[in-house]
Amino acid sequence: MDIAECLTLIESLCAREFPAVPGRTEHGESGPGYHIAALQTSEEFWEDGGSEREETQAQYEADRDGLAERLAERWGSPRHFSLYSVFDRTMAGEEIAEPWAGLSGHVPDVLLWRAPETDRWIALGVSQWDKELPFQLLGTVTETDPP
Repeated sequence: MDIAECLTLIESLCAREFPAVPGRTEHGESGPGYHIAALQTSEEFWEDGGSEREETQAQYEADRDGLAERLAERWGSPRHFSLYSVFDRTMAGEEIAEPWAGLSGHVPDVLLWRAPETDRWIALGVSQWDKELPFQLLGTVTETDPP
C-alpha cells in the first residue's frame, strides 16, 4: 500500500463508527472504541539468517516515519508513546483498555496524534509478533485515551 492509500485508509477509519463487538475487518480488526488496520505486511523470516529481517525492520520504520511526516502536516508533530510499560502492567494483571493492551504485546512504541475534528487518537506502529513472523505497519484509530 502506498502512502496515499495509507492516508485514505486512516481517514476512513477516523470517520467510521466503532462496532459493538470485536471482530476481523477487511484491513485488520475493530472493536468497541477502536480500529486497527495493517497498512503493510512483510514476508515471513523462517529461512532468514537475520540480515533480511534487519533490513525489513529498518524499511518498515522508515515507512512509518514517512507516513508520519504526511500526518504531521495535518495534525502537527506526533508524540512518541512507548508501550513497554503498558505491556508490563498488562502482564502484572492490570486491566488495560483495548486497543492498548493488545498492541503492547507486539508493538514496542507508537507515534501518536489526537485528531481535533474527530476527537480520536491516531497511532502508527511497527508490529512483529516473533522473529520469524512478518512485520506489519499498523494504523490504529481509537477513542480510548492512551494509558
